[in-house]
Amino acid sequence: MRSQLLLGVNIDHVATLRQARYRTMLGAHNVEPSILQAALEAEAAGAQSITIHLRADRRHIVDEDVYLLRKKIGTKMNLEMGNTPEILAIALEVKPDFVCMVPENREEVTTEGGLDVVGQKELLRASVSQLEANGTRVSMFIDPDLDQIRASAEIGASMVELHTGTFANEQGKKRTQEAARLKAAAELGHSLGLQINAGHGLTVANLPELFIVPHLAELNIGHSIVARSVFVGMRQAIAEFRAVMDTYTRP
Repeated sequence: MRSQLLLGVNIDHVATLRQARYRTMLGAHNVEPSILQAALEAEAAGAQSITIHLRADRRHIVDEDVYLLRKKIGTKMNLEMGNTPEILAIALEVKPDFVCMVPENREEVTTEGGLDVVGQKELLRASVSQLEANGTRVSMFIDPDLDQIRASAEIGASMVELHTGTFANEQGKKRTQEAARLKAAAELGHSLGLQINAGHGLTVANLPELFIVPHLAELNIGHSIVARSVFVGMRQAIAEFRAVMDTYTRP
């Protein structure tokens, strides 16, 4: 069955570029690039959601971005966040359409690996319950591990986002093996009633090899789109992804 694979565009690294110069002067009139303009360009190109990660160290997205985008974008907001009281309180106030719970390590360059839902079930269950009751659907960003899939369903999450970083970083036989792990995880998650999303390290070059994974609903892609947009612009970069994504066939 052919149905559109949705695209969430992560614009964190537009903010990374902004913060390289304007971290301490975000109120200045000449601050660029505009995080809002990036979101609107992504929407105009067909993004179904805008993804931002409000990290504890505020290294790229800052609180003002979250509130501004919630007011101004026309599509859905996906807020990535660590399970901390401070960020949870912001999420409950802002009421994003989606929250994706992710692990955070202050020393990492970007998110490395999936969240340990199995080891944090009760803490995560409490946050998921608050967010879902507040009108926000919650996803767990997890490695394609069957125990993590089961735990995500047990704590009441609506979705999982399968971490595709290992798949993206490998080649040949190892990539094929990781794709098989992703396939098994997607099949189990779907059987448990979870929406299956995926993201991390995806490019137009490696996407076709991911498409053995069934039941994919949405891909969240950031770095590759922002990197490509330096040369061709946001709309063209997204169009190139969409051309590949539109070949995906669900079982």
